[in-house]
Amino acid sequence: MKIKTVKSDWIHVPIPIEQQHRSDFGVVSSFDMTLIRIETEDGLVGHGEAKATVASAGDNRALSILIEKELGPLLIGQDCRSISKHWENLYSGVRGQYALDRGHVFPILGRRGITISAISGIDMALWDLLGQSLNTPVWQLLGGSRHDAMPAYASGGWADVNNIGDQLNSYIERGGFAAVKMRIGVADGEVRHSVARVAAAREAIGPNIELMCDAHGTYTVSEAKRFCRMTEDFNIAWFEEPVTADDKRGLSEIRASTDIPIATGENESTRFAFRDLAELRAADIFQPDLAICGGITEAMRISAIASAHHILLAPHLWGGALMFAAGLHVCATSPAAHIIEYSLGANPILFELAEEAPVLIDGMVEIPDRPGLGVKINYDFVKHYTVE
Repeated sequence: MKIKTVKSDWIHVPIPIEQQHRSDFGVVSSFDMTLIRIETEDGLVGHGEAKATVASAGDNRALSILIEKELGPLLIGQDCRSISKHWENLYSGVRGQYALDRGHVFPILGRRGITISAISGIDMALWDLLGQSLNTPVWQLLGGSRHDAMPAYASGGWADVNNIGDQLNSYIERGGFAAVKMRIGVADGEVRHSVARVAAAREAIGPNIELMCDAHGTYTVSEAKRFCRMTEDFNIAWFEEPVTADDKRGLSEIRASTDIPIATGENESTRFAFRDLAELRAADIFQPDLAICGGITEAMRISAIASAHHILLAPHLWGGALMFAAGLHVCATSPAAHIIEYSLGANPILFELAEEAPVLIDGMVEIPDRPGLGVKINYDFVKHYTVE
């Protein structure tokens, strides 16, 4: 089970103009990811997913080079099943032996950013390999599944005040969802304009559909408090990323000022950031992105922190088929798992990268029982969209 090669490719998929949407990230004209392929000497192949930005579009060139030229060579000749050992070595770099001997990390400069994204994708591929080697789904290796399927919410909601209701209702009709999420924040201009869109959304979808609101971290503390006060009658299921991830104390202040549940975490890396959120009592829902936070290994550690602090887990799954599958496997076994994100934007990397699309029935996503991550890569798709 020794590792023979570690390869990475930047996958860049343009989005047709008629399917593009605009948010505070601008016009989303592509979906991008880095695909990791780890092969063992006996011919097994595992895949993982990393990305250079939490959003869907981004230049993955540096990330792909980092994986293939810097981190990947450190794994050649190593046993692919020693996942925890590899995580600690990659995180602590040349001081990895101290981390393993002394029982605490010795990180160097690359303790955040694309280094952790790279580790995330590598970790995902190693779990995929382990599952395949044992002919077992990853969720079984993590402790066994607690569910046959996970409830999902439809994630989208960029339309203006006159069309947001129709847009969200189209999601409900399309997938039988009992929960939907819309975007708010700086792209609306003033807070009152976001409030008007939320009011229109609630009126259109009725009282029985859960409604989440995502500000992408674009409000100030005072703006976020004002939004909470002005929307208290709309029964918001959660208020996501009210302020920048750099203002954890501000987030804690917002949570203390409202009974609207606060969700955050898609921009955070490693268990240490989520520990800080828990200690500050800044969140009701953790949303780690498995292509950014440190992969499956770190997501399970984050899940343990969540469970210990009575915080729910709802991973950020705005990405491709591998990241979606990894989040599903973690949620299948995590006692804190609450609900999963299901992208309703144009997302070919979720629906075309794999030969099997996620199975959605009446707002529930089935947990696959195929070995590893259960994702069979469509190599024709990869070849067509790989950036040379």
